[in-house]
Amino acid sequence: MSGSTEQPKDAARRKAQNYFTQTERRDELVRQELEKERIAGDAKIAKLRALRLAKEAVDKVEADRVAAEKAEAKAAAPKRAARAKRAPKA
Repeated sequence: MSGSTEQPKDAARRKAQNYFTQTERRDELVRQELEKERIAGDAKIAKLRALRLAKEAVDKVEADRVAAEKAEAKAAAPKRAARAKRAPKA
């Protein structure tokens, strides 16, 4: 009699184990996919950061060049003599 009660228990245990195994596989696939997305996001952020830093460096070089040109032009410009004021008309 104990043999007949073991079969339904074994079937239920096997069904539960299969369900658990499938769930574990699905969870692992989800974890792997999330890891891939995280790695891709990190790579994208690193690329954008490198591009931003490169652009900032170019902008700084350009700003320094313009500032140097302005300073050079200011130093090279002849100084104007102060104009004499006219006497008021009577």
